[in-house]
Amino acid sequence: MSTQEKWFRFGKNLSPKRQRGLTVASFMLPLILWSAISYVPFIWHPEVRISEVGDTIYFDVDDRIDIETFQLENQNMVEAGSVPMVGERVNPVYFPAPHEVTKALYSAFVTEPRRDGEPWFHESVAHSVRVVFWGFILSSIFGVPVGILCGVFNTFSKLTEPFVEFFRYFPAPVFGALAVAILGINDAPKVAIIFIGTFFQQVLVIANTTRTVDFSLVEAAQTLGAKPGRLLFKVVIPSVLPKLYMDMRILLGWAWTYLIVAEVVGTSTGISWFINQQAKYRMFENVYAAILVLGFIGLGTDMILGAIGRQLFAWEDGRRSAFSRLFRKTKPVAAEA
Repeated sequence: MSTQEKWFRFGKNLSPKRQRGLTVASFMLPLILWSAISYVPFIWHPEVRISEVGDTIYFDVDDRIDIETFQLENQNMVEAGSVPMVGERVNPVYFPAPHEVTKALYSAFVTEPRRDGEPWFHESVAHSVRVVFWGFILSSIFGVPVGILCGVFNTFSKLTEPFVEFFRYFPAPVFGALAVAILGINDAPKVAIIFIGTFFQQVLVIANTTRTVDFSLVEAAQTLGAKPGRLLFKVVIPSVLPKLYMDMRILLGWAWTYLIVAEVVGTSTGISWFINQQAKYRMFENVYAAILVLGFIGLGTDMILGAIGRQLFAWEDGRRSAFSRLFRKTKPVAAEA
């Protein structure tokens, strides 16, 4: 088999070793690009950080100015017989290097807030997690049953989906003022924004997934005399449950995308408040660190849910899950009892 066939095979999975290698590469390639832009001056570095001001009266040490301004000012000083400035090429302050962001990832958790009463970084992160959790849970409590019913019964579909299709095009943030007026200025309107942003998409996605059920199974159950309720809970839902689980993982990521907008509704709180504060202080390494923390939380949550899903639905891959093995071990004990 040629190298090309090993890497590009239609409908075939790569070997576990190649899969792991590509997973590592998917993170390393952006990091390498980021490092190159940060540490190799001729790639970008459009500014100069002044280390010696010379005879200029316009700039101070550690000021960052664009290269054209630096060169023009030095040229004018040389022509006037003055001492020119000295500096090194750097990126703008809003583009910190990887090592600066890495240090900020640690310092953000251990550095006290600048003002009394302001939350610590970990408290802001925990607050954001709670907002997303409750927004997504409430959306799922209503959205999943409605979606399943729309996917199974045409009556529910025609009664519900036209309005949902219409409403889902409204950007969730436009309801911010109404949410504050109705629910107050604390966390309730933030949860409401995430609910609105997730619920209507959730109904449509769950409905479409439910429609993928193998209706030969439904017809077989109907032949055996199964009633609609039994068909729903014993045939339809178990049949599409793995796909519904995957949908929920994707929709959880959707909920996270509304977090920053939701947290500026009413009183600014959570990690969005932290990002805005650090941007005001021009500490952009902390801004990047906070953004990365959001990514770590989201990726970590998805990996945990993925691992749970592989055990819950191991039969899809022809495997026995840890739960089934545990049941087999406990079964003899139960029999003896």
